[in-house]
Amino acid sequence: MKKKDTLFVGLMLFSMFFGAGNLIFPPFLGMGAGTSFWPAIIGFILTGVGLPLLVLTAIALVKDGVNTLGSRVHPWFGTIFTIVVYLSIGPFFGVPRNANVAFEMGLKPFLGNVSLGQPVLLFIFSAAFFLLVYLLSLNPSKVVDYMGRWITPALLLSIVVLCVTGFVKLNQPLKAPTTNYQTASLFKGFIDGYSTMDALAALAFGIVILTTLKQKGITGKKQLTAYTVKAGLIAGTALALVYVAIGFIGAKMAAYGTFENGTELLSKASTILLGNSGKILLGVIFTLACFTTCVGLTIACGQYFTKIIPKANYRFFVTAVTVTSFLIANLGLNQIIFVSVPFLVMSYPLTIVLVTLSFFHRFFKGSQKVYAGAMLLTGIVSLFDGLKMFGLHLEIVQTVINTLPLASVGLGWVVPAIVGGIAGVIIDKFNQSPSLKEVEIKKAS
Repeated sequence: MKKKDTLFVGLMLFSMFFGAGNLIFPPFLGMGAGTSFWPAIIGFILTGVGLPLLVLTAIALVKDGVNTLGSRVHPWFGTIFTIVVYLSIGPFFGVPRNANVAFEMGLKPFLGNVSLGQPVLLFIFSAAFFLLVYLLSLNPSKVVDYMGRWITPALLLSIVVLCVTGFVKLNQPLKAPTTNYQTASLFKGFIDGYSTMDALAALAFGIVILTTLKQKGITGKKQLTAYTVKAGLIAGTALALVYVAIGFIGAKMAAYGTFENGTELLSKASTILLGNSGKILLGVIFTLACFTTCVGLTIACGQYFTKIIPKANYRFFVTAVTVTSFLIANLGLNQIIFVSVPFLVMSYPLTIVLVTLSFFHRFFKGSQKVYAGAMLLTGIVSLFDGLKMFGLHLEIVQTVINTLPLASVGLGWVVPAIVGGIAGVIIDKFNQSPSLKEVEIKKAS
């Protein structure tokens, strides 16, 4: 495959990753972190860029992607976990959230005194938005041309214009960090990176990238892995640079007051920097970013569900995803975020542990007990962390979790994951049970 084609695949991957959360959270982090900006943004990049790249690599190394990884815990877990991931980053959370943010930033600021109420305007906008998503998603083979060659360069150019202007005009000194970032800002940034949903999205985008590469004649496993990593590095580099740039704008904007969220902050920044033209530019950035992510997620869901239910064709699942996303999007952004953030707190640790174990798979001979032990204890801690964010407090359990190492920085699941994995190794040694790999060899013979 030509270098140019690899670049376009990488840019396509960037545009699929770069959606609402990628725009909203880095500047808000920058505003809060202030003089602690660099450790905070590094933590954010670790989960917002590094983890998705690890996920993509892990997906490329195994057959059938995320389902195979999950099945190492238990076949039922593999199926359920994969379906939950695709539904969450697709029609239930990810796609509706992006559509809402596109409305909030791409259209709403220009409506002025329009007499129609916001629910009606959101309905009209989302109907047109999802019609375009549907039409483009029907032809996944052409997505590289549309997104890699045209949409992504336009998106990056718009971001460059905003950021360069910000670096030139915003010369105020950084303020002291807010309470959340005064201590352990690296870990706070690490947790903030969950909100991008990119690690979960990478579980789904793996199938899109592999399908695209196969359509370009790449079939060998080593070649597929190599080109997937190259595309991931291109996308990851672009993501990291954008995060630093818009995060730094957020840090500078702290001198102009406080803001409730990243959209409000960026809206104010664009107006200060470019006047009314800044509003238009920001609207273009948000609309393009959210649109490309919705297309990527819709294609990923369509390809996955077609694979597990081949009797229903690809068009059926694309239709189902877009219609469901359209309906949920009209519930409003606040309701979607209220549900999605606790879910991410529960699902991200499981994803991190599962992917990390996949890279050490051969060292413990693929023991199912190691996977099950690590995932079980991780799941217990992350479940209660998520329930806490929903407002459900179980005092006795929470008291125990608060005593865990790193619990104060939101990483209380780390030590239980290690303990669970070690317990799995010990149990496996005593039982002398065959490894997962040996079982697969026996089945094949």
